[in-house]
Amino acid sequence: MEFVPKTIQQTIRFNVTPNRLYETYIDSKKHSTSINSKASISRKVGEKFSAYDGYIKGKNLFIVPNRLVIQSWRGLDWRKKDLDSTLILTFSKTRSGCRLDMVHVNVPDHMYRHIKKGWHEHYWQPWKRYFRS
Repeated sequence: MEFVPKTIQQTIRFNVTPNRLYETYIDSKKHSTSINSKASISRKVGEKFSAYDGYIKGKNLFIVPNRLVIQSWRGLDWRKKDLDSTLILTFSKTRSGCRLDMVHVNVPDHMYRHIKKGWHEHYWQPWKRYFRS
């Protein structure tokens, strides 16, 4: 039986500027602090990144500062035959702050539920707490 990779789309709003949210994601120290776990990320296209103590790994594919981040992305526990997924984060200004549109393409079928829920548990909720402090 062949499984078809899936796409996750989520939109979340934050009461911070797009620049601040982007900086929180793209700066290793801020990223680590905001999720309370080790993350290493670069601002350069072609550079590798990791988060959650190496559980998530990938590479920066395209970056428009303060607006867009596109990365290859995979979890440590994915099967060898699973293709890397693609993560697209778009940061947009709103009246009250920032809207983040996340599209996560080519998510392995067997990881879909875990990752869909994981975005909320491991990023959106921790970021909401981080920005309140």
